[in-house]
Amino acid sequence: MTDLLLMLGVFAVTTVVSYLLISRVPQRLHTPLMAFTNAISAVTILGAMLLFATDITPVETALTGVAIVLAAFNLVGGFAVTDRMLGFFKQ
Repeated sequence: MTDLLLMLGVFAVTTVVSYLLISRVPQRLHTPLMAFTNAISAVTILGAMLLFATDITPVETALTGVAIVLAAFNLVGGFAVTDRMLGFFKQ
């Protein structure tokens, strides 16, 4: 149970820190930042898939499934937006 609380605590802290950092990024740098977060989402998906290979509780299994879905949504959406933004520069 302490592992779950630790994971939730890390999630809460990283959410707040990420929001504070990203809200201060100038608009012209959002496309490179989005490409970088796509790579982070891919790592999140791989880490969550590795968790499925271990013996975890049903609550942790549900949270791992949610992590995979949200990271996959971010990954696909990020690539779609990045592709659209790069399309503006094609002649």
